[in-house]
Amino acid sequence: MSSRLFLPQGSILFPTEWAAPQVLVLGGRAPSASWLRTAVKNLSVTAVDHGLDACRGAGIRLERLIGDGDSADPANWSWAESQGIPIERYPAEKDDTDTQLAIAAAQQESSCLLLTGAFGGRFDHAYSTLFSASRADGHIVLADEQEMCLFLHANESVTVQFTQKPKAISLLPFTAEVTGVTLSGVHWPLRDAVLAQERPNAISNELEPPNDTVTLRIGTGILGLYACWINGPTLSRH
Repeated sequence: MSSRLFLPQGSILFPTEWAAPQVLVLGGRAPSASWLRTAVKNLSVTAVDHGLDACRGAGIRLERLIGDGDSADPANWSWAESQGIPIERYPAEKDDTDTQLAIAAAQQESSCLLLTGAFGGRFDHAYSTLFSASRADGHIVLADEQEMCLFLHANESVTVQFTQKPKAISLLPFTAEVTGVTLSGVHWPLRDAVLAQERPNAISNELEPPNDTVTLRIGTGILGLYACWINGPTLSRH
């Protein structure tokens, strides 16, 4: 059995079966309201602290609010309370981040999570989110209208079909070494390659026309598959 996660700019096919994906809206760069409404349609949505502001602005129905309340607009937090939205509030002084707590809570309900509002903003927050997501069980996808990153663990594979051509496709090792990397559908394909975290050079690949689909599999390690649609000049391969 396989499962597919749909995004406005494409779909992601994992060769495993899961319950309906859970969505976490984080407090980084807010996705556009139109992208958010399309991406979360018919899915359960949890706002994580400042992510509440993006959700209310886009008119998203929330199943839950998680956080310490230190970054969300106080007026929106009061609105969530008035709406009877279940709130899991934590003290500001704690070991785990709001995002780490939210991932743990959402994984009790689904092994597939879509995190948006994960890019932009503070680099330390993005770094923590990326590495926390890469080590979590199941499948986690970070995405908005500008960027996407998903993670493969040992002996996993994924197929991504793009309806919007990305400006760049990159492979990001999240362990010291990733082996058995096989990538097809791109201008610079790989077959049983070894990628080293200390020299991340599988950067700025691109679809090979007329392909609209990329397939990736790995043998060992943890590998991020990243794509971007950021406005600007076409990226060159470094």
